[in-house]
Amino acid sequence: MTSLEIAELTGKQHKDVMKAIRNMEPAWLKVCGRNFALTSRTIVQPNGGTREVPCYQLTKTECLYIATKFNDEARAKLVLRWQELELQELKRRQQLCLPEPEEILRLADHIMGEALAEMNAGAEDTLTATQVAKTFNMTVFDFNQVLRDMGIQYRSHGRWNIADNLSDRDLVRFRTYVSYSLKGQKKVHTYMTWTMSGLRYLNSKLGYPNF
Repeated sequence: MTSLEIAELTGKQHKDVMKAIRNMEPAWLKVCGRNFALTSRTIVQPNGGTREVPCYQLTKTECLYIATKFNDEARAKLVLRWQELELQELKRRQQLCLPEPEEILRLADHIMGEALAEMNAGAEDTLTATQVAKTFNMTVFDFNQVLRDMGIQYRSHGRWNIADNLSDRDLVRFRTYVSYSLKGQKKVHTYMTWTMSGLRYLNSKLGYPNF
């Protein structure tokens, strides 16, 4: 959940929520060894334009920690909202009929083998979001949105990035793809891919409703 959503849910000014989070971050860093994930969201302006607004992307545990500074009513709203989100996620997973965790890894090994067969020598043995999404019976759009909603990744400057608190776990690596337009203009695209460690992490989070 983002700080923008928290502010809307509790009826507080976003700047006040951001200030509260910043004030509580040093204690969280001391105990947990990591900062809160700082990201941004695109906000549509009344005149039709847009602007990037910095915000925090928080897990459920982090939200409930922040909520200790809220009044009883705001804290109750936040707890109930998380309960609602978890029920929605459970129903979504049941509708998707996600495969068994062992089957997910078997499919991943098969897709990895196909990917490696197509790669040039020396290329990294990682899977694209599209390939990983297949192992969970998802479209790549749904896959990316689910991971964003869970605070595992965020989108910035046109590409997906792993959450800051997961960046040191070798879950993802970035690939670079070079293409040329009809006019010969060179374009360099950088995108995030998933390692096998990353896939096992996703399996622990997405493999079953009782994750």
